[in-house]
Amino acid sequence: MVTATHETSHRIFQDHPEVLAPVFEALGLPPPVKADIEPITPDATEIKPLERRVDTVLKVEPSDGEGFLLAIEAQTRRSPDKGTNWAYYVSYLYAKFELPVLLVAVCRNRSTATWAAGPFECRVGPWKTQVTRPFVLGPDTVARITDESEVARQPALATLSVIVHSESEDIAPILELLARGMRSFDKATAKYWSELVEIGLEDTPARETWRELEKMVVTYFPGRGTVFEEAYLDGEAKGEAKGEAKGKAQGVLRVLEVRGLAASDTVRERITACTDLARLDDWLDRAGTVERAEDLFDENPEAPEPSSR
Repeated sequence: MVTATHETSHRIFQDHPEVLAPVFEALGLPPPVKADIEPITPDATEIKPLERRVDTVLKVEPSDGEGFLLAIEAQTRRSPDKGTNWAYYVSYLYAKFELPVLLVAVCRNRSTATWAAGPFECRVGPWKTQVTRPFVLGPDTVARITDESEVARQPALATLSVIVHSESEDIAPILELLARGMRSFDKATAKYWSELVEIGLEDTPARETWRELEKMVVTYFPGRGTVFEEAYLDGEAKGEAKGEAKGKAQGVLRVLEVRGLAASDTVRERITACTDLARLDDWLDRAGTVERAEDLFDENPEAPEPSSR
């Protein structure tokens, strides 16, 4: 099952390719700029049956040297079949686009990062037919934030650093430094990055620490159960059911937007017209896990399958 945390861990690369700086540096390539990078379809499905999708695929066209593809996968734990899937992704994308492929795995703990580095081998006896070696962005390859000024200079990289180190024992002081650094942002920028961090930390203990620290960054932003939404509901719409419903409806739409799920005019109208607070609460909870915006209205959703991520 796709989660908001999983989405954040790879989707940030689409909007902020500067996060890939550690990868380019390790490969001896010039730092990436947005003009060099173009998102392309992550679909790796064949004409027949089994659907396969890479989390994010980017086409890189540097000013010097040959172009290549970046296939980015967010991986929160070991998965027995992932090595086989990754080998397929690389081979398929190479054959389809006729460009070399760099597979990047984003991991939040050292155990998963060590495993994700491979190599994953296809062999018969001593003969290796294919070897897959992902480039891993994890606790040992993405530096911790050590300076408030880094946050202002490189907010995307600072956000990725916090997500990657979210399971580290010393995450609390890292989050404190991030919050102090965000105070230099304008209100709109602070809202954007603060929410991205909170969603990225969604299933870790660090999320509660960040919720407290967010209060020093900004004071209002309607979203999926974030501290900004609570401030909005307690302040702007306090004691007014209509205002509360409006705030929660905005929260549902915002979560869908952050996750990249398109909401049709019909979906938007149904959400914004709803005044049933319990129903809106349910939609807020489910907005972080549904695969399509329309699935919010499924009255009898099937129980989610265990995640292989």
